[in-house]
Amino acid sequence: MGSLMQIKTTDSGIVLVNKPVGVSSNKVVNIVKYALGAKKCGHLGTLDLEGQGLLPVTVNNATKLFDFFLNKDKTYETVFVFGFETDTLDTSGQILKEKECDISEDEVRAAIKAMIGKYDQMPPQYSAKKVNGKTAYKSARMGEFVELKPKEVEIFDFKCLGKVEKNTYKFSISCSSGTYIRSVCRDLAEKLGTYGSMQCIIRTRCGGFMLKDAYSLEQIQKGEFEMISSESVFDYPRFDLDSDDFEKLCNGQKLRVKLSGGNFKLYNAGKFVGTGKVDDGLLKFELRLF
Repeated sequence: MGSLMQIKTTDSGIVLVNKPVGVSSNKVVNIVKYALGAKKCGHLGTLDLEGQGLLPVTVNNATKLFDFFLNKDKTYETVFVFGFETDTLDTSGQILKEKECDISEDEVRAAIKAMIGKYDQMPPQYSAKKVNGKTAYKSARMGEFVELKPKEVEIFDFKCLGKVEKNTYKFSISCSSGTYIRSVCRDLAEKLGTYGSMQCIIRTRCGGFMLKDAYSLEQIQKGEFEMISSESVFDYPRFDLDSDDFEKLCNGQKLRVKLSGGNFKLYNAGKFVGTGKVDDGLLKFELRLF
C-alpha cells in the first residue's frame, strides 16, 4: 500500500473511495482534500447521500479528467421493493402510492429483459438535477414542484440476483452515465403493474475502476492507500514533445507530425502533460493535465 508521506500535496491523480452511507459525495471530496493537503479535489459522478460504494476522487490537475469520464458507464447492485412508491423513489421517503401485489421472480426476470437498451428516463424530483439554477432536491424539500425533462439513458445489462423476501429483489445494473437507479425502480415497477421504491444501492464499477480496489475514508485519513496516476487512465501510445513543440501546442497551434491518426499520451521533459489527437497528420492538445 502507498503511504500519505509518499504523496506530495502537489501530486495529481485519482483516489478510489468506498463511500459509506450517510456521507455526501462532496463531504468525501473534502475529507480526501484535507487528508492529502491538496489544492483542489473533485469526483467523477455523484452518489446519493444514502448510496454507497465506488466514488473516484480526482486530486489537483486530475480534476480536469471530469469531462473524459462524463460518459463512462457504471455498474450498481441495488434492492427494489415493490408495492409502494415514495416521494424520493427510495424507502427513506414518504409513501405516496400503494398497491397490493405479490411479484414473482419469473415476472421480474421477464420485465427486466424489456428494459435493456435505450429509453427516455424521467429523473426523480429528489435529484441533483439543476433547473433554472436551482437543485431539484432542494426545491422538492421546500415543497416546490420542479418541471424536469426526460433524458435518454441506456441499460446495458440488468440481472436479477435473487429474491430477498416477498416483493423484494436484488439486482445488478450496468448503465450509461446519468441513469437514475431510483427511476429504473419506478419504471420497472410500472412494467410489473405496480409501484416500487429503491431500498439500497452500491456502486461497484465506474468506467474501468472497481469497488474492490477502493479504500475506506479511515484508510485514507491514515495514509493507507495508493493514488492512481492520471496517465495510467489512458490506454494511448506515448509521444514525446521537445520544449519548442510543447510551447506551440500550449499556444493553440497544431503540429505537423509523422503519426497515424488517433489519440496519444503527450510528454514533455519526461513528464506527462495530457493527451493529444492527430487528424490528417496534425497534432493538437485534447486534454491538458498540467
